[in-house]
Amino acid sequence: MRLVFWIGFWIFLLDQASKFYVVHMLELDRVTRIEVWPPFLNLHMAWNTGVNFGLLAGNSDVARWALIFVALTICTFVIYWIWRDRPQLKGLISAGLLIGGALGNVVDRFIYGAVADFLNMSCCGFDNPYAFNVADISVFIGALGLAFWGGAQKQA
Repeated sequence: MRLVFWIGFWIFLLDQASKFYVVHMLELDRVTRIEVWPPFLNLHMAWNTGVNFGLLAGNSDVARWALIFVALTICTFVIYWIWRDRPQLKGLISAGLLIGGALGNVVDRFIYGAVADFLNMSCCGFDNPYAFNVADISVFIGALGLAFWGGAQKQA
């Protein structure tokens, strides 16, 4: 469980530091767009009040608190699941990624009322209209990893 904590802690810290830097230091919330390596990587400010790709977006406090509750419930479930089933190393790392990323986005909802998304990647004539953040990447990789490696260790 210590590994899950530390992975989650560092992902959470990296996520919040990157958001602080782009929102407050680069003032991306004011300038809205910074080209870094066009078209492959741009910083594009997007305040996401919903879930991935803006699904379930709404500016109501009910939606905000419901999404916070759902994220915290999922984190609690994942902690219980890995405590009970004791997955192998890849499963523990995946759990830490998911929990750290989910908590990073929960903090955004508390502080800003929405999740700060800012990474935008496009390629090969495809103009991606969506933005994401470190927490989103971690949640995605963590959930995928738990799907593959979240089962209990095999006993000899």
